[in-house]
Amino acid sequence: MKGGSGTTVVAACLALLAASAPDGALLVDLAGDAAAALGLPEPSQPGVRDWLAADPAVEADALHDLSVPATPGLRLLPAGTASLPSRPSRARVELLARTLASQRVVADLGIPPPELLPLLTRADVSLLVIRPCYLALRRATELPARPTGIVLVGEPGRALGRREVEDVTGVRVLADVDVEPSVARAVDAGLLAARLPRGLARALRPAA
Repeated sequence: MKGGSGTTVVAACLALLAASAPDGALLVDLAGDAAAALGLPEPSQPGVRDWLAADPAVEADALHDLSVPATPGLRLLPAGTASLPSRPSRARVELLARTLASQRVVADLGIPPPELLPLLTRADVSLLVIRPCYLALRRATELPARPTGIVLVGEPGRALGRREVEDVTGVRVLADVDVEPSVARAVDAGLLAARLPRGLARALRPAA
């Protein structure tokens, strides 16, 4: 893992694991870094943020046209060229949630604004990716929606662990992911999709 909490790398890994299903999978990038994490060229075309900001006449069918092939079995719906609207239309968010519900989808929401809450409440599984940090746990208690599970990104020397995280949040840890140099190297080299680290894939299978 690298950077922040590891949400994008975890989302990319879960999407790669889901892509082995017969119908494949879709990775929806609302956080903005999925293409980089997968080692793909940065898409220059409109994406999901542009769709959220578009006129209501732009229908849900357009979302498929905005997606691009990522790996065998996996398509990426990129963030796009627009910033996430500060207050996206609730009707647009609800339409997006309904449309995604008909597919096998992994969505990277980053730190979602309250307006994206329908995407969480309609999801079969919503995962909070968190490090065992006091400040992160404090923020977790203020989330607008309670996740169904936690992916705990462990680091050597932390005073807190799985039990404390579960006690504070009241949510079960579904996967423990250790910080490993191999993951950072794979992301830095753009090889996460081509050579998914076995330890990362093994750790996340229970949450996939």
